[in-house]
Amino acid sequence: MKDHLRQEGKFTYLEKGEGTPIVILHGLMGGLSNFDGVVDYFPENGYKVLIPELPLYSMSLLKTSVGTFARYLKEFIDFKGYKEVILLGNSLGGHIALLATKMFPEVVKALVITGSSGLYENAMGESYPRRGDYEFIKKKAQAVFYDPEVATQEIVDDVYKTVSDRNKLVKTLAIAKSAIRHNMAKDLPKMGTPTCIIWGKNDSVTPPEVAEDFERLLPDADLFWIDKCGHAAMMEHPGEFNKVLHAWFKKRDI
Repeated sequence: MKDHLRQEGKFTYLEKGEGTPIVILHGLMGGLSNFDGVVDYFPENGYKVLIPELPLYSMSLLKTSVGTFARYLKEFIDFKGYKEVILLGNSLGGHIALLATKMFPEVVKALVITGSSGLYENAMGESYPRRGDYEFIKKKAQAVFYDPEVATQEIVDDVYKTVSDRNKLVKTLAIAKSAIRHNMAKDLPKMGTPTCIIWGKNDSVTPPEVAEDFERLLPDADLFWIDKCGHAAMMEHPGEFNKVLHAWFKKRDI
């Protein structure tokens, strides 16, 4: 995947394939590799996949917010010269995608959210992140998935490294608070963008009723469940995730 990383201006991003652009937004503790399955599949099926690295820890504290990241995303889309894109976001990335769709509906052809924040925030919990406690962080990382083995040592190490960095910890908490402030319950009924909701049946971070609320509030949304699956369906069941999403694209002619 690193072979496809580009650095242009202020943007660092992955790009692969040709066709309709799918812009992917990673979560607060998530990396570009979380979407390996999507990156391997969709360029083979007529889509260009792009994943910008979000400036979660490089913005000033005052600018560290969901709204700032949504505007950054629009700058990236404009930089690439796209008139319309598909947005796909997991967790915080889904929230950024939702807010960007509200703010800039003209550039969003379709929206895909999985384990998205925006209605319900339980990603951190009261005592998380707790610095310096590796076993605690490991348990928290494992709890994101239905199968704790999906939380590899590399994933746990990355989370531990993030929460052990004081600057990143402060920014992480600022982003979490911003997500709570940007509750989108009142905005969603006004958003007519076709939306595909793919949700883990066993998501404990954003539980299944959150997905049902998204489907109820969004005017043009389809909800799909993946069984024995936690907060990151595209990581835990990449084959099924891709199959569901591709079928939805075909059905909607996207």
